[in-house]
Amino acid sequence: MRRKGLALALAAIGLSGCGSLIQSATGSLTEQLGEAVLGHDDPELVREATPTLLILIDSLAGDNAGPAVLGSAAQLYAAYGVVFVNDPVRALKLTERAYGYGRRALCAADRAGCGVQQLGFDEYEARMGAYPAARAQALYDYVIGFLSWIQARGDYEALARLPRLQVALERLLDVAPPDIRGRAHMYMGVLQCLRPASLGGAPEEGMRNFDEALRLTRRQDLSVLVEYARNCARLLYDRELHDRLLEEAVDAPADQPGLTLFNILAKADARELLSTADEYF
Repeated sequence: MRRKGLALALAAIGLSGCGSLIQSATGSLTEQLGEAVLGHDDPELVREATPTLLILIDSLAGDNAGPAVLGSAAQLYAAYGVVFVNDPVRALKLTERAYGYGRRALCAADRAGCGVQQLGFDEYEARMGAYPAARAQALYDYVIGFLSWIQARGDYEALARLPRLQVALERLLDVAPPDIRGRAHMYMGVLQCLRPASLGGAPEEGMRNFDEALRLTRRQDLSVLVEYARNCARLLYDRELHDRLLEEAVDAPADQPGLTLFNILAKADARELLSTADEYF
């Protein structure tokens, strides 16, 4: 999977999760902090500031932590490890933490999520298929941590876990609230466009998932446009679709509630992909 790949969208949710880090006494403060970060137009400043938040959340995510804290930890570590860390060794270490926090959140929210990584595939599939809809947020946090770890690791062992990730995503699409369903459709689209149809991929279904993601996000999350071009359009060698999606991302306004920071990163990514299009196609 590509280095930046899914990072922009998962990070857009990741930092906003900081609003649930601390209980009621200071929850509003951390929520305002998360909103300020997401609305910032200087990615480098955010990169430098995020380690402080990681240390804070580690101090809160002890043995008795609830699913909200653990889920926020999974999201924040995933976002930072994939978006802002270029060293592969460090990125893997950070996303391993994200995956660990995601598994703990899944278990803390409902006992059906405990120990799922140790189950055989059939039992895992059954457990995921019955995971409570009321605990969809914890399932999402688990998916984010899992996804970031697969992306950072990128070897055969990680790729062998993709069917399990897809099972969890399928359940998430069944139960997710509208505010995260668009990103879930995007993640599914990326998985389906990893390989051509001749090698077991499902790019046509992937395109439908990306189209649904664009509809649900009202085309305001520019990372959806970028990932659509990067994954499906390039796989299918569809230059017209590729350039149209990326040009839309470049031309669209970055300033959107909760998305400004990562829209700026997506626009930079779109310009880079356009600059290499002649070499690719």
